[in-house]
Amino acid sequence: MKIKAAVLFEINQPLSITDLEIPDLKPGQVFVDVVYSGICHSQLNEIRGLKGDDKFLPHTLGHEGSGIVLDVGRGVTKVKPGDHVVLTWIKGDGYDIPSTVYKSSNGPINSGAISTFMQKTVISENRLVSISKDMPLKEAALLGCAIITGAGIVLNDAKVTSVDSVAVFGVGGIGLSAVIAASLIGVSKLVAIDILDHKLKLAQHFGATHIINAKDKDPLDEIMNITDGKGVDYAIESAGSNDSMEMAFKSVSIKGGRCIISGNLPTGDEISISPMDLIKGKNISGTWGGDSQPDKDIPKYVERFLDNRLNLDGLITHMYKLEDINKAFEDLDKGQVGRALIDMQPIA
Repeated sequence: MKIKAAVLFEINQPLSITDLEIPDLKPGQVFVDVVYSGICHSQLNEIRGLKGDDKFLPHTLGHEGSGIVLDVGRGVTKVKPGDHVVLTWIKGDGYDIPSTVYKSSNGPINSGAISTFMQKTVISENRLVSISKDMPLKEAALLGCAIITGAGIVLNDAKVTSVDSVAVFGVGGIGLSAVIAASLIGVSKLVAIDILDHKLKLAQHFGATHIINAKDKDPLDEIMNITDGKGVDYAIESAGSNDSMEMAFKSVSIKGGRCIISGNLPTGDEISISPMDLIKGKNISGTWGGDSQPDKDIPKYVERFLDNRLNLDGLITHMYKLEDINKAFEDLDKGQVGRALIDMQPIA
């Protein structure tokens, strides 16, 4: 069987839509018909070589999506053919099969444990979660990265409560997901910071109590005014810039305020913080997928969505076909999208 996939052949070059031949499944692998794939800045950084030396070129990309199981390899017990699944980069239960190699007219094409910029894909068992067929696969694709990371930071990592104040720096897909979760909890003050008004309007739609355009106002001054000079209990940084990371740390309160970094910087980049702020009790940490456990957390998000307790309406702002994936990344880079999906229906 041959399928079409977006392949990275060279750093800083557009992805190429390439015909790949599906290999036989190894034990612990699952063959999935991809219905929707998400895209995010992590893949953009990979395309640009900002994650360091890429030893696996040429290779496929994509680490979040939704689909339907077509076949399973020997030993797979977690899913069966016909199951609807969320595909996620975060490791869960099951076999951990790190790589696959596809054949093409251009030679071997490498692929990792998960790849979703493909019409059909071979996935490691531990990178997918079976979900209710009542869950729309379009919204389900958000659960593979954006929601599970952004909401996970709020619910699992920070364990935010209703009496806390939260500032979210950068309200793209992950930032908006953090806003959604914090609003679900009913935090006392929920501040969204960005440089694009259309993203701030989305944050307001999802429950932000205050919005700040960092081009127009100093976020630190505004946050201090909103919190009566104390700073916020939690600052979540998802913009992925040095300035926003440093500003997020400065915005948290002394004696226990915590800054959580989820944005990505190019390999080798650094940020600067004051040791005195640490001595005064400010905290800073990173997060790995919002400390999420996919097999436990994704079904909970599905249940909340089906019970109308998780509002995802409007989070998906743009849809693209696979042949337009490079345009999708251009729009993402320009800040024009909230969360974008690739519709994997066959190319005519």
